[in-house]
Amino acid sequence: MSTAVPKGQAPYYFVPGPSRHPVMAAIGLFFVILGAGQWVNGAEWGAYSVAFGLLWWAVVLKQWFGDAIRESESGLYSQRIDVSYRWAMAWFIFSEVMFFAAFFGALYWARMHALPNLGSIDNALLWPDFKAIWPSTAPGFTGSPAGTVEAFRTMGPWPLPTINTALLLTSGVTLTIAHHALLANQRAKTVGFMWLTVFLGALFLCLQGYEYYEAYTHLNLKLSSGIYGSTFFMLTGFHGLHVFVGTLMLLFITLRLQRGHFTPERHFGFEGAAWYWHFVDVVWLGLYVVVYWT
Repeated sequence: MSTAVPKGQAPYYFVPGPSRHPVMAAIGLFFVILGAGQWVNGAEWGAYSVAFGLLWWAVVLKQWFGDAIRESESGLYSQRIDVSYRWAMAWFIFSEVMFFAAFFGALYWARMHALPNLGSIDNALLWPDFKAIWPSTAPGFTGSPAGTVEAFRTMGPWPLPTINTALLLTSGVTLTIAHHALLANQRAKTVGFMWLTVFLGALFLCLQGYEYYEAYTHLNLKLSSGIYGSTFFMLTGFHGLHVFVGTLMLLFITLRLQRGHFTPERHFGFEGAAWYWHFVDVVWLGLYVVVYWT
């Protein structure tokens, strides 16, 4: 006879024992940050460090979340744990809001303050060829503080960014349909719409990869293309990373649904992933307007 406690009925606040996972995850992140810092500064070994760190990190997270899933399915989590997870996810998403606010703030400051100041009369003698226009697509000017900037063309909203916007908005709808189907205990419908959501997320990433290919090969738009290039790739690139993470979250939630996990009453794993995905959708709408249209 199974001794597992029914889900959500544990009469205590479960506290896990000592774990190696936080330290192991920190080691992986160390190699990612170290490699990324060296990679962008021209060190070829930085790419290998990033790849090693990401692989290490992925293995640790698989083990870590696997332990959490086993604890949940064994009935060790009470309603108090559910509330704790909800607060934790809410604060995590708030930290992500602040993360993107910093990048949007950098774009705003560059366009509204730094660029006009560089083009002012005070700097006319230092950089006489500089034109304070956004985005600066003119050939590189001499005497600039960062050397010369190669001529490039900007990325417009059509067609790829607009198609990607439609994909993300549609994925938000399919995810909401899946959520309501789970609440109605329609598991087959839930799984079907979840797979559709995962497909839309993966398709978004493929189209963004093609967009970057077009930017580098046909528009000569690179990370080194002045403040426009750096903010464009930082904002869209980090958002793409979040779409990748969100797609993985939805993929594993879908696999868990197929294994019979979650009930209409208790399914915060599903809800947490949905919160994150809707956050990613909202951030993209801001990017679509600010980066591609203005």
